Amino acid sequence: MSWLDERFGLSSVTQFLKNKLIPMHKHTIWSYTGSAILLFFVIQVLTGFILIFYYRPILEEANASVARIMTEVPLGWILRSVHSWSATFMIALLFVHLLSIWINKAYRRPRELTWMTGVMLFICSLLFGFTGYLLPWDDLSFSATKVGTDIPRAIPIVGEWVTKLLRGGEDVTGDTLTRFFGIHVCILPIFLLVLLAVHVYLIQKLGMSIPLESEKSKKKLKEIPFWPNFVYREAVLWLILFGVCLTVAIFFPPSLEKAADLMAPAPEGIKPEWYFLFLFQTLKIFPARLLFISGETAAVLLIFLGIVLFFFLPVIDNKPEERKGKIVRASAYLFILYALILTVWSLL
Repeated sequence: MSWLDERFGLSSVTQFLKNKLIPMHKHTIWSYTGSAILLFFVIQVLTGFILIFYYRPILEEANASVARIMTEVPLGWILRSVHSWSATFMIALLFVHLLSIWINKAYRRPRELTWMTGVMLFICSLLFGFTGYLLPWDDLSFSATKVGTDIPRAIPIVGEWVTKLLRGGEDVTGDTLTRFFGIHVCILPIFLLVLLAVHVYLIQKLGMSIPLESEKSKKKLKEIPFWPNFVYREAVLWLILFGVCLTVAIFFPPSLEKAADLMAPAPEGIKPEWYFLFLFQTLKIFPARLLFISGETAAVLLIFLGIVLFFFLPVIDNKPEERKGKIVRASAYLFILYALILTVWSLL
């Protein structure tokens, strides 16, 4: 240890973690969601590495290779199921994490960049889900990807180009499968790891936010050391969440439909993954024409505007204690209600 410490300075890192204090308050529970997201990301990486050894990202072999993983590879079915369910848990916790920060205004100065890198990590995670959904190459994933990659066409000027870039041509083919595989296992992990490093650095440098009312009243909050007290509490949560994920993965493994037929019509009732349902339903509720543009174009532009406003939320809500801050908090509750209603509606 002394040999390693002399070269890497590990003792300074250990000392920093021991001296780092975590404020304890009624909203501390939301602080645990960040490390829980990291847990599921690690599970994704580990299971993904093993699945890559057996998966073949080519048109003729993709579906059959997934079938072999599920039937011939020792514990292959559970690996695929854990990989799938850990992605679901990770994205669900990302929604909870960002919404809790939004409601508690934990993005306020000087943590604006922490929020912005977090939103970018969230978008990367959604793209992971979108690109990974096609890889089994069955009827359901093929048709859903066809619908999903067709949506950018509604964007003025660049829409057609974006759709062709995603598909690798005019339609969803084997080129799309290879392209999505490359994005899923190479491009997105690089972006995500860089963003994650910056995000974690900013959290360590700026510390965790405290409730706005405590900050205004300058009330002294109870604090506990990050190491070992806070980490031990997180470890208990990790064990519970891993147990839940493994249990769900065993009893509810994802299915695999027959290999996609490029010439077959799309099955009825095609829907994306649950985390895209409210966006999918938003596109459906818009009329065919809205003033001088198509309804789909208006919906896509509105969604894009919402993402931009979400990204720049700390800049917009720069005075969270004033009336504007109350409106921003109310908008968080309205968004939750809107997303829940449209998600349930799309499932009916």
